[in-house]
Amino acid sequence: MPPRPAVLTKRTLDKDLAKITHAEDVAKHVLRRLVAPGLGLIFVGLTMIFAGVYVFDRPGAVLVVAAAALAGYMAMNIGANDVTNNVGAAVGARAMTMGQALVIAAIFEVLGATIGGGEVVKTISSNIVDSVRVPQAMLGWIMMAALMAAALWINLATWMNAPVSTTHAIVGSVIGAGISAVGTEPVNWRVMLEITSSWITSPLIGGLIAAGLLYLIKTLIIYRDDKVEAARRWVPVLVAVMAGGFMAYMVLQLSPPGRFPSFTIILIGIGIGLVGWLAARPLVLAQARDLENRNSSLRVLFRLPLIGSAALLSFAHGANDVSNAVGPLSAIVHSVGIGSGSGSAGHPPLWVMLIGALGISVGLLLFGPRLIRLVGEEITKLNPMRAYCVALSTAFTVIVASWLGLPVSTTHIAVGAVFGVGFFREWYTRHSKRRIAYIRRKAESFHIDEPEEPNIHERRRRYLVRRSHFMTIIAAWIVTVPVSGALAAAIYWAMFALFV
Repeated sequence: MPPRPAVLTKRTLDKDLAKITHAEDVAKHVLRRLVAPGLGLIFVGLTMIFAGVYVFDRPGAVLVVAAAALAGYMAMNIGANDVTNNVGAAVGARAMTMGQALVIAAIFEVLGATIGGGEVVKTISSNIVDSVRVPQAMLGWIMMAALMAAALWINLATWMNAPVSTTHAIVGSVIGAGISAVGTEPVNWRVMLEITSSWITSPLIGGLIAAGLLYLIKTLIIYRDDKVEAARRWVPVLVAVMAGGFMAYMVLQLSPPGRFPSFTIILIGIGIGLVGWLAARPLVLAQARDLENRNSSLRVLFRLPLIGSAALLSFAHGANDVSNAVGPLSAIVHSVGIGSGSGSAGHPPLWVMLIGALGISVGLLLFGPRLIRLVGEEITKLNPMRAYCVALSTAFTVIVASWLGLPVSTTHIAVGAVFGVGFFREWYTRHSKRRIAYIRRKAESFHIDEPEEPNIHERRRRYLVRRSHFMTIIAAWIVTVPVSGALAAAIYWAMFALFV
């Protein structure tokens, strides 16, 4: 008897279709994870083409194009790891969405890098390792090794969700590659001492400024009986301080040295601050209409200054940290005689600055959101008032450092400001007489007995700063310089053995 033909039942067909659908979903998920690296690779390729247009048929063009690719890769890693500090506080405080934060940061990063990044680029490119005492051909390979080492270390740190300092990485890499190539003599240890001291003092200054701002806000606004009325009066003043300080910095950056005396610059800052106060006052009054006398209403009123401070911080970061990507590239460009200006002391060409600025923005848009959540949400709880203090203190500290040509760590300053706010809140919660009196008045008005003071174990449970994150970030900061330096030295010797 012949066998019966197989009949495909409906249940079997459904199972096969479900398997096909599941396989398609898995493929889409895998491909989605490859989109960002693929776009990053495309950007690196475009960077090489962009650099090739400027150095075509010039001596050393191949070296410059390769360095441009590494600079683009480094800039993307800076955007992925470092720019989180600019908008993390605002996102953590829910003053803006992730998409809004990414767009604002990308725009102001480009502006800051192209307008105010020249001085710090000169420090990275020629002041750490004395370019006069190093053969020009060797200087190019030193900077290539430094770029590759720093970019690889930052890429690893981003993958591990560690907000390390990109400034530490590039400075350590330049020193490591320089010592492996020519020894310790050409290293400018005086400049290194200045940079290192700024690394120690800048996070402390950022934390102190942030704590001081929060103290003023608590004293002048939060613990007043009529919070909304106090905010109407003082929020426009805070906006005016931001506007005036930023304009004074812009005048310093864009005008020729010595064009305006200090007193004139101060007057310009005061004038722009007055304009900012006049513009912000009606906006704040309109927002304050019909708001209840509660802390939640202050979140609404602080949204405008917080967004402004996040934009200002992105500008400051672009002005300072673009040097971490294009400083070595600028040194390579000058070493082969392509750059503008006289030798390595000249200002970096505009196309070099654009590679760093656009690379930072691309890295932020493709890879930034994960660390934004860490800085903005997991170290300490941020509302718009605290986030404003973090952003403004960091911005002003970085702007002053950029003006002085110091490559400070924006990561250090921003995270230091976050910790400063958190530790100040712990102290203020326990010791502020104004806060205690305010709580007593509220308790009496609602006929509530005053709560008992918590014991030492309860206080520790109520810590407002997560100590585990504090120790993890400090450890990442400590190891960055030696690890990146050793990696750069190894890469330099490998390059020397293969290509020289």
